[in-house]
Amino acid sequence: MAKHNLNAAAAAVTLVCLAPFGGATPSSAASPRAPSPTASSRFMPGSCPKPPEPIEALSGAKCGSLEVPENRARPGGRTVMLPVAVIPATVPKAGEDSVVFMAGGPGADTFEDIPFLVASGLNKNREMIIMAQRGNLYARPNLACPEIDRYNAQAVGLRYDTKASERPLLDAVKKCRDRLAADGIDLGAYNTTENAADFADLRTALGLKQWNVYGYSYGTNLALTYLREHPEGIRAVAIDSLTPPKETVLPVTWSSARQGIDGILDACAAEPRCKSRYPDLPRTLNEQVRRLEAKPLVLKAKPPDGGDPVKVDIDGGALLNLLVANAIKPADLPAALDELSRGRPERVAQARAADSVQNVGMTAHGLTESVACSEWVPGSSPSDLLNAGRKAFPGAPDTVLAQAPQLPFQYDVCRIWNVRDRTAAQRVATTSAVPALVIHGSFDTKTGASLSRDAARTLSRSTSVVIPGIGHWVVPQSPCAQQILASFFSRPTAPDTGCAAGVTPKAFTIVPK
Repeated sequence: MAKHNLNAAAAAVTLVCLAPFGGATPSSAASPRAPSPTASSRFMPGSCPKPPEPIEALSGAKCGSLEVPENRARPGGRTVMLPVAVIPATVPKAGEDSVVFMAGGPGADTFEDIPFLVASGLNKNREMIIMAQRGNLYARPNLACPEIDRYNAQAVGLRYDTKASERPLLDAVKKCRDRLAADGIDLGAYNTTENAADFADLRTALGLKQWNVYGYSYGTNLALTYLREHPEGIRAVAIDSLTPPKETVLPVTWSSARQGIDGILDACAAEPRCKSRYPDLPRTLNEQVRRLEAKPLVLKAKPPDGGDPVKVDIDGGALLNLLVANAIKPADLPAALDELSRGRPERVAQARAADSVQNVGMTAHGLTESVACSEWVPGSSPSDLLNAGRKAFPGAPDTVLAQAPQLPFQYDVCRIWNVRDRTAAQRVATTSAVPALVIHGSFDTKTGASLSRDAARTLSRSTSVVIPGIGHWVVPQSPCAQQILASFFSRPTAPDTGCAAGVTPKAFTIVPK
């Protein structure tokens, strides 16, 4: 993820959410397969991680590592080390319970999110606890896949759905898997229920009677799993940009993309200046997807943050993927589509070029694939994915819709990754009376609004709020959402959500004809 750039950070998260082609019955009881917190886990004080760019909040933090079993079903086996930082409150108040953060991804660097959390006021009145998920950067073992990072950098110059782009991806995945397996890593143990048990162990190891939970994106999947399997000690849980476990199946990526893109296009139609300048954006988008898929643009473009121009290939699949990835800011999207239709692809090409610059080794793709291939992909087929795409984007070419946005060739990837199907244990709704805050952004192209509504139905003491004009990971982008989150942790059953009614999307960029 790009440092101190939330749009780039959100775009880089590998997350995605998926749709119900089957699933288990909602239940508040822990799954019989769920690992239990274990006495063999222990916290050891130590030094804080040292990111390439220093994080100021870590200078005053108390750090260490949580040692937990790699696979709780195999007592006496190898262990994993998870770095932990306890960041003090900036304005401490007596009696305020800690808040523990669950990052997105899966596989994103948790510690890189700290500046966004501090700027959002998460540790204003209470200490904030950060722990890297198993396999992530600074954890041991680290399931980074530099092979996949290097592929992602090259992919900007390849067609989105061709053998020329599929073969090197599958080669990179196989090389990474073979290397991790050769190191003795049990890839099947890097999953959401083990992650949840890690956090349960952390609370016990730190001696905390109770705490609050805040997670975003994949972190909401983890938080809901944690709430379902280990509810003891959870005072309140806030979930931002939801990927609920029961609905997390690959084809829902298309419905989520449709909902978020429609949110942006509808907001333009509701703004007189935007509607007058860009009168029929849905048609423009459809035409550009079809045109580019039939005749892709191949040109040179500079990455947004600088560097030499690189070759980029923009076809219909690449264009839709850029929209889902938030690579083009929502306020600029109408202008970008209009410029593209008028033979001016520079804005889109630059967004495509951004992925040519990768922070190699920063993302734990091994965790991503272990979660996706055991929890998200089983239970659906390539035809299910294609049909979901056709329903969401009728008229788009099948070559655009055959690959899930941000997760291309995922069925083939999972055949290589080869981990056990865990859907029976994981694809379960969380039923709970613990106070919950459900936050969604109206421009979220990664996790559709319907996912938030589905999750809230079985959270009997939940408060749901939509923040207009905001995309994925709402709180760092919205002062109103920050106020609501603080209010929720102060009064979990009666948060003040009034500011949301006065929020309007940022004005859209208007370019001359």
